[in-house]
Amino acid sequence: MDPAAYLSGQLLIALPAIGDPRFERAVTLVFAHDADHAMGLVLNHPLRVLTLGEVLDQLSIPCPEARRTEGVLLGGPVQTERGFVLHSDDFHASDGATLRAPGGLACTPTREALAAMSRDDGTPRRSRLALGYAGWGPGQLEQELRQNVWLTCPADEAIVFDTPLEQIWTAALGRLGVDPSFLTADAGQA
Repeated sequence: MDPAAYLSGQLLIALPAIGDPRFERAVTLVFAHDADHAMGLVLNHPLRVLTLGEVLDQLSIPCPEARRTEGVLLGGPVQTERGFVLHSDDFHASDGATLRAPGGLACTPTREALAAMSRDDGTPRRSRLALGYAGWGPGQLEQELRQNVWLTCPADEAIVFDTPLEQIWTAALGRLGVDPSFLTADAGQA
């Protein structure tokens, strides 16, 4: 596959034909994609049973009162016990674990990132916690794209942090000029 065709920094927008309830109406930000794998975080599936304050309390990390009730995302079905801080690209982990994507976005899976998001020093400017990630093996994402179950568009900070979670799917489709009311669960190829 031509490296220019890899989707790092793109949003994957699930179409009704996806056929997997774990990705129904999902918008996933791809942080890594090459011939061997792909990895991303689902941006719009909240965990309804856990707050940021509860997670940080379990890890003995102080949580600012203003963020205690903030929701946590289900970043995907893989390693759901593992945390990923989705954040603006003004933070970089000292151990080099930060994955950057175009559009001013980054992801860091370390305790250092959790501590940074709990501080009130403005770095990172924006952040959200996700548990788990979406992952694909060699050729798997490419096959799903050929099956027309995903649309793609460039990611940006506004859609990730400024759009209410329940509106991200519709907003991402809107960036492509797609009206969700015209979508069907029947997939096909032209």
